[in-house]
Amino acid sequence: MGRTSNYYKSNPTAKAKRNKQQSAYQKTAKGSTIKKNANKLNRKLGTYGNGDGRDAAHYKGSTTRGRTQSMKINRASRRT
Repeated sequence: MGRTSNYYKSNPTAKAKRNKQQSAYQKTAKGSTIKKNANKLNRKLGTYGNGDGRDAAHYKGSTTRGRTQSMKINRASRRT
Protein backbone atom coordinates (compact mmCIF):
# COMPACT_ATOMS: atom_id res chain seq x y z
CA MET A 1 0.00 0.00 0.00
CA GLY A 2 1.22 3.50 -0.77
CA ARG A 3 1.98 6.35 1.58
CA THR A 4 -1.20 8.24 0.70
CA SER A 5 -3.37 5.19 1.25
CA ASN A 6 -1.77 4.51 4.63
CA TYR A 7 -2.19 8.16 5.63
CA TYR A 8 -5.91 8.24 4.89
CA LYS A 9 -6.42 4.86 6.53
CA SER A 10 -4.94 6.14 9.79
CA ASN A 11 -6.60 9.62 9.62
CA PRO A 12 -10.36 9.21 9.14
CA THR A 13 -11.11 12.94 9.47
CA ALA A 14 -8.63 13.75 6.69
CA LYS A 15 -10.14 10.96 4.59
CA ALA A 16 -13.65 12.38 5.04
CA LYS A 17 -12.44 15.86 4.10
CA ARG A 18 -10.69 14.53 0.97
CA ASN A 19 -13.74 12.50 -0.08
CA LYS A 20 -15.93 15.59 0.31
CA GLN A 21 -13.54 17.65 -1.84
CA GLN A 22 -13.33 14.92 -4.49
CA SER A 23 -17.10 14.60 -4.60
CA ALA A 24 -17.49 18.36 -5.14
CA TYR A 25 -14.77 18.40 -7.82
CA GLN A 26 -16.34 15.54 -9.77
CA LYS A 27 -19.58 17.54 -9.95
CA THR A 28 -17.88 20.47 -11.69
CA ALA A 29 -17.86 20.64 -15.49
CA LYS A 30 -14.13 19.94 -15.73
CA GLY A 31 -14.19 17.03 -13.27
CA SER A 32 -17.25 15.52 -14.90
CA THR A 33 -15.67 15.68 -18.37
CA ILE A 34 -12.45 14.05 -17.17
CA LYS A 35 -14.41 11.28 -15.44
CA LYS A 36 -16.63 10.64 -18.48
CA ASN A 37 -13.67 10.46 -20.85
CA ALA A 38 -11.73 8.11 -18.56
CA ASN A 39 -14.70 5.76 -18.17
CA LYS A 40 -15.39 5.82 -21.91
CA LEU A 41 -11.80 4.90 -22.75
CA ASN A 42 -11.68 2.17 -20.09
CA ARG A 43 -14.84 0.65 -21.55
CA LYS A 44 -13.39 0.85 -25.07
CA LEU A 45 -10.21 -0.91 -23.94
CA GLY A 46 -12.23 -3.59 -22.15
CA THR A 47 -10.73 -2.97 -18.73
CA TYR A 48 -13.65 -1.17 -17.05
CA GLY A 49 -14.88 -3.00 -13.96
CA ASN A 50 -13.31 -6.38 -14.68
CA GLY A 51 -10.89 -6.29 -11.72
CA ASP A 52 -7.75 -6.89 -13.78
CA GLY A 53 -5.79 -4.09 -12.05
CA ARG A 54 -5.28 -2.27 -15.36
CA ASP A 55 -6.27 1.25 -16.31
CA ALA A 56 -6.20 3.42 -19.42
CA ALA A 57 -2.77 5.07 -19.54
CA HIS A 58 -2.83 8.83 -19.02
CA TYR A 59 -0.87 10.64 -21.68
CA LYS A 60 -1.46 13.43 -24.20
CA GLY A 61 -4.27 12.47 -26.58
CA SER A 62 -5.47 9.58 -24.43
CA THR A 63 -9.10 10.67 -24.49
CA THR A 64 -9.79 8.91 -27.79
CA ARG A 65 -7.06 6.30 -28.20
CA GLY A 66 -5.14 4.54 -25.54
CA ARG A 67 -3.28 1.64 -24.07
CA THR A 68 -3.63 -0.15 -20.78
CA GLN A 69 -1.19 0.15 -17.93
CA SER A 70 -1.16 -1.03 -14.34
CA MET A 71 -3.05 1.40 -12.11
CA LYS A 72 -0.11 1.82 -9.76
CA ILE A 73 2.30 2.88 -12.53
CA ASN A 74 -0.34 4.99 -14.26
CA ARG A 75 -1.22 7.04 -11.20
CA ALA A 76 2.39 7.42 -10.11
CA SER A 77 3.43 8.69 -13.56
CA ARG A 78 2.24 12.23 -12.81
CA ARG A 79 4.71 12.58 -9.91
CA THR A 80 7.69 13.82 -11.86
